[in-house]
Amino acid sequence: MSVPLLHCLSREATVAGPGFSRWLVPPAAIAVHMCIGEVYGFSVFNEPMTRLIGGSAHDPARDWTIPEVGWIYSIALVLLGLSAAVFGKWVERSGPRKTMVASAVCFCSGLVLSAIGVRMHWLWLVYLGYGVVGGIGLGLGYIAPVSTLMKWFPDRPGMATGMAIMGFGGGALIGAPLGVSLMAHFKSATDPGVAPAFLTMAGLYAAWMLFGAWLVRVPAADWKPEGWQPAAAGSKAAPARSVSVDQAWKTPQFWLLWIVLCMNVSAGIGVLGQASLMCQDMFGVSAAVGGGFAGLLSIFNMGGRFLWSSVSDLTGRRTVYAIYFLLGALLYALVPWTQKIGSRTLFVAVTALIISMYGGGFATIPAYLRDLFGTHQVGAIHGRLITAWSLAAVVGPGLINYISTAKKKAGVPAAEAYNGTLYLMCGLLLVGLVANLLVRPVHPRHHLPTTAS
Repeated sequence: MSVPLLHCLSREATVAGPGFSRWLVPPAAIAVHMCIGEVYGFSVFNEPMTRLIGGSAHDPARDWTIPEVGWIYSIALVLLGLSAAVFGKWVERSGPRKTMVASAVCFCSGLVLSAIGVRMHWLWLVYLGYGVVGGIGLGLGYIAPVSTLMKWFPDRPGMATGMAIMGFGGGALIGAPLGVSLMAHFKSATDPGVAPAFLTMAGLYAAWMLFGAWLVRVPAADWKPEGWQPAAAGSKAAPARSVSVDQAWKTPQFWLLWIVLCMNVSAGIGVLGQASLMCQDMFGVSAAVGGGFAGLLSIFNMGGRFLWSSVSDLTGRRTVYAIYFLLGALLYALVPWTQKIGSRTLFVAVTALIISMYGGGFATIPAYLRDLFGTHQVGAIHGRLITAWSLAAVVGPGLINYISTAKKKAGVPAAEAYNGTLYLMCGLLLVGLVANLLVRPVHPRHHLPTTAS
């Protein structure tokens, strides 16, 4: 790689000049996040990947099972959290453009490797491709714009993190219908079309992610919004004195927020990972309708990230999380009842609101971290916190996949196989509520000197 190209990717080369509009940065973040957010629409590939041998003839003795395929999704999200934690400091030093390019290379390469794995029927290569390599791309792309947007929008940090992350929640809005359409285009009597769909998506996503990397900028060190003055130290609107990333995770506040995020994500991620199949099982709809349902949830996942995080600027982060957990637990308990009375409309309404708060929890957490630990290394702190997502990516889908599959094998009707797990999700949300209520300001002994803040 030539030196000029390396310089083009550096943080220094992305410092915005005079007259640059900060409103160009959210589209750059969304361009990347809506691509890597395709992981939320991965459920449309689950059932087709269980009939790769023989296509419609299906050979259950040699084909992959739903729990085996479900691990692709889980591994990808585990690596998202781990890579965000490991590379958080590097992301802060390197800037958003270099990180977004690295994300594009990893995520799209993962899709290509997965296409080969599907074609050769090597599940380990799909785990490596989409799960490991693609998962690293997810982690890099996920945290790249967060601290950048908070620097561009110090006057509205909750809204800023909502914009930074809402595109990820909307990834399935494009990814799920796109996956269904591509498979329908490429399928044959003996091939469901998964491999060519992956290859096509790799090319399309690479183009959009590189566009986002080209567009993104960071503000100059002395920049601030016109007419805006920082809130006085100690006021409710002011961020806390800064805490370094290495010091932050030694505080009880970090681990309480880790539990808050883990419980919120565990409860929602399993539903998202099996949204298409769950809808088909509970209401007997077609795969196309199930894919549409996954895409619909994506709209609320995306919208909730912007709406609820913006609300948190008015209510405070602690209050809005209490709403997520209390209302969420009630709604999860209602989902089996909607199936029992056969109301698809009510089912969609309840799950849509649940997923809006799930998405809102993701978007609000960076602003919560900013309130407690300041802005100095908030991107790196966020990267370490979302290791909670890594655990949740195993717990949530694991509960949904294995318990529902076991119940179906035991003779429980498919429409009722998810009920016990949904009640269990209510308990997870109540654990998160307790952790949220225990959060207090960080003790001053953890603060950096004022000059470092």
